[in-house]
Amino acid sequence: MFCDICGKNAATVHLTEIIDSQMNELHLCEGCARKKSEEMEQQFGLSDLLAGMAEFGKPVKEKEAVHAKCANCGLTYADFKKVGRLGCGECYNAFRKYLGPLLKRIHGSSQHVGKSPVKLVKIAKKKAGDLQDLRTKLQLAIESEAFEEAAKIRDQIKELEQKEENEGKVQ
Repeated sequence: MFCDICGKNAATVHLTEIIDSQMNELHLCEGCARKKSEEMEQQFGLSDLLAGMAEFGKPVKEKEAVHAKCANCGLTYADFKKVGRLGCGECYNAFRKYLGPLLKRIHGSSQHVGKSPVKLVKIAKKKAGDLQDLRTKLQLAIESEAFEEAAKIRDQIKELEQKEENEGKVQ
C-alpha cells in the first residue's frame, strides 16, 4: 500500500481522523507516521486531553489533588496530569476519586462488563432450550401418568445438568 503523504510503497500505519463528523483515512509509512504523530502531539497532547477530562464534570479541589501521591511509585496527581500515564497499578487506588469520573466519561461506565463469545452464547441458549423442552415433556408425562417415560426424561435432565456443571468447572 502506498503512503498518502510521500507516495512510497511502504504504508504500514493506518490512521483514521474524524474532523467535523467527516471520516478521513490515512495510510502512512513509518517515517510519515512519526512526523504526523509529532504534529498531533504539538497541537493537542494526550496528556492535555486526559487532564482536561479529569477536571471536567465534578470539580476537583486543586489543593487536595496537588497533594495526592501514589505511595508505591511516588507519582503525584500533578505528574499524571502532565504525562497522561499512571506510574503503576497502585496509582489507580491512590487517584481513585479523580480517575473514577474520567474513566466513566471515556468508557461510558466505571465498571468493566466485557463480552461473551457469540458461539458460547448460542450454545448456552441451545442448552437452556433443551432443558426447558425436557422439563415441559416431564411435566406432560407426569400429568398423563406416564411415570416410566417421566423417569427417563428426569434422568436426561439430570445428565444435561451434570454435563453443564462439569463444563463450568473446566472453563
